[in-house]
Amino acid sequence: MHIPDGYLDPIWCAGTYAVTIAYLIYAYRRVRANYDVSRVIPLMTVFAAGIFVAQMLNWPIPGGTSLHFVGGALSAIVLGPYLASYVMFLVLLVQALVFHDGGITTLGANVLNMGIIDVWVGYLIYRLVTRYVGGSRGIFLGAFLGGWAGITIAGAAAGTEIGLSPWFPYGIYISLPVMASWHALLGIVEGAITAFVAQYLLTKHPELTQVVKVGVRAS
Repeated sequence: MHIPDGYLDPIWCAGTYAVTIAYLIYAYRRVRANYDVSRVIPLMTVFAAGIFVAQMLNWPIPGGTSLHFVGGALSAIVLGPYLASYVMFLVLLVQALVFHDGGITTLGANVLNMGIIDVWVGYLIYRLVTRYVGGSRGIFLGAFLGGWAGITIAGAAAGTEIGLSPWFPYGIYISLPVMASWHALLGIVEGAITAFVAQYLLTKHPELTQVVKVGVRAS
């Protein structure tokens, strides 16, 4: 899903950067106001390292980008959406600057797709499902649907951005269906991984996720 340099024109690059920066500023304020950052940084680092390794396995697909595990929904389910967005931002920043996986001019778009859209879609669907389906079953089902929907919608967003950019020669009628359909298929794998890992962490080793709750500042 990493969009490389040269696929988005300056207007799309500037617009996605503006949206992403504005959101990260807001998320930073929420994190600073509600968490003891020193308590949650170690867990965020572990998630960032794991997602970084998983995302390095890329398969090029038609439509101008690549197919790979994202992990935004998984991070959001365990850490919450604001912390998860910064996990994804850290991963994508290192990939762009050091490994040239995703462009620098398109970093705003990549963070928007994988660090905001995927994170929030996955998180909200997980919360909605677990509200009505309790217990371990609710965690598994919510995480699966959240992981699937998160990467599918994020892939569709990337296809829309690429297709509407005048620098991409084929247009949205090719980029959007290709991106959405391929990521919907990958979403089955993403959803399964998200479900199994989230269920395991939240039910078998809750002490790992309690760091986030402990890190919440007393009101």
